[in-house]
Amino acid sequence: MQHQVKTSPDRHLSLQEVVQDLVTNGRLAKEEADQFLIPARNSKLDIHPLVMLAQQEWSDLQNPVKTLDLEVLTQWLAQKAELPYFRIDPLKIDVTAVTAVTSHAYASRYKILPVIVESNKVVIATAEPYVRDWEAELAHITGLQIERVITNPVELARYLDEFYSVSHSIRRATTGKEDQPPGISNFEQLVELGKSGRLDANDQDIVQIVDWLLQYAFDQRASDIHMEPRREQGRIRFRIDGVLQHVYDMPSPVMTAVTSRIKVLGRMDVVEKRRPQDGRIKTKMHTGDEIELRLSTMPTAFGEKLVLRIFNPDVLVKDFAALGFDEKDIAGWNQMVTQPHGIILVTGPTGSGKTTTLYSTLKQLAKPEINVCTVEDPIEMVVSDFNQMQVQHNIGVDFAAGIRTLLRQDPDIIMVGEIRDRETAEMAIQAALTGHLVLSTLHTNDSASAIPRLREIGIPAYLINATLLGVMAQRLTRTLCPHCKQPGEVDPDVWAALTSPWKMSGEARFYQAVGCDECRNTGYLGRSGLYEMLKMSPSLREKIQPDSDSVAIRKAGLSEGMTQLRIAGAKKIAMGLTTVEEVIKVVPPDSEI
Repeated sequence: MQHQVKTSPDRHLSLQEVVQDLVTNGRLAKEEADQFLIPARNSKLDIHPLVMLAQQEWSDLQNPVKTLDLEVLTQWLAQKAELPYFRIDPLKIDVTAVTAVTSHAYASRYKILPVIVESNKVVIATAEPYVRDWEAELAHITGLQIERVITNPVELARYLDEFYSVSHSIRRATTGKEDQPPGISNFEQLVELGKSGRLDANDQDIVQIVDWLLQYAFDQRASDIHMEPRREQGRIRFRIDGVLQHVYDMPSPVMTAVTSRIKVLGRMDVVEKRRPQDGRIKTKMHTGDEIELRLSTMPTAFGEKLVLRIFNPDVLVKDFAALGFDEKDIAGWNQMVTQPHGIILVTGPTGSGKTTTLYSTLKQLAKPEINVCTVEDPIEMVVSDFNQMQVQHNIGVDFAAGIRTLLRQDPDIIMVGEIRDRETAEMAIQAALTGHLVLSTLHTNDSASAIPRLREIGIPAYLINATLLGVMAQRLTRTLCPHCKQPGEVDPDVWAALTSPWKMSGEARFYQAVGCDECRNTGYLGRSGLYEMLKMSPSLREKIQPDSDSVAIRKAGLSEGMTQLRIAGAKKIAMGLTTVEEVIKVVPPDSEI
């Protein structure tokens, strides 16, 4: 139901009015207000009053631990104007629908932005609650009920331009090239007679759409961009905190041109659409930060599917605590990686953070007097501190050949992207035996299973015994949003099964996911690592026999203080960082409760 605002004729918010109301409401000290208003009256800048006030970073007298930032001030204005507060989440906006409500010129004139379109009403966001002369006119034009909401003026201005800009580019790219068939390389072979030609990947509209898509993904903290062709509408999805979220539906001809544009940037064969390809892009954000993107294409029934994996170099400067290591983990890991020679393995499924752990480790180990070399397939992130080599199977350069080459390059530390076969494992063992520190990854469920896995590949037990320094298994679990998490309860039986036989010191603080604007109502914001570290010791080495299994090795590791993945998860639950549901979702099968 539309709220009625008790106000006189239309008027824009004035700085003096807002400041005086904040003082009257007990949110701002009168002395600060008076000192601010004197110079502010002489300002002719066309800046929204809330933006000017937020720049002062004043404390909120009603909540001294918080400042009167833009969101707090916007919520205060919404309450004062008796209108709902609305936080714009671009992932939940149907850009095509909202930009069809009114023209860009009309929306810009009144500084309004449609945010929700339903069958009988449209929700309009504004930062000027007392300007309403557009409301009756827009209701008449659209034939819809108008509901106003108050939103952040900075985000309003940003998304007003962004939404209409991308919508205009897509519309122009679609209508400007009407002869484009609905699906290039469409295996379904649905052909519309009388149509031919194609969109140019270098068209300005396509360039603008690609720029928007990449910046959009960076802003939303996406780790992957999925571009999935369909018959009529291509689908774009982002993976955020490990979960895929639908972002945008794009006409298939435009999707094909956007895919071609990205392939051009990634130096891939644009014409070849029948076989998978890999590529990479290095781009720079408006902040100056450089971002690596790894590209992978795959032919599907409706055309080429493109996935862009985003690698933010910021992860390389994270310390181990920021990755989720506790003090015991940090001490154990540092003890292993500072050994002069031997093999260290990191295990876990795809997307469990193995690459981030290895890169962060190598970044800290790479000193002027240390030669760090890597052989990867493909190179995940280009780092100037390492000497990185790309596996190229088409010319016979595989992991084993890469290690063989690196051994002639006088390395101190070698990182092998993955041990997949006997030859690679044998070369890694050889490197360790000749005095090098080797780090690599292996796909196993837990740390103890890595040893039987090496034996299955064909490595004798005595060589594993002689070279292996330790194995670390890891997982990523979503962390609770600090802005909205609430105290909660845990089923005692589930908790007992999860933590047995761990004896918790202190009292657990259980929280539950709630959901707010900051976390897109998921209840989770960001991810943290769970780690299980098996450090080799004389007694553990005795367990590495040709006929020993992972159970015996695991028991020996636990007896020496190894923390299981589920116990690592239980510790984070007890600290109020995550939930039982999240931990159960990622712990390996043999650790299930």
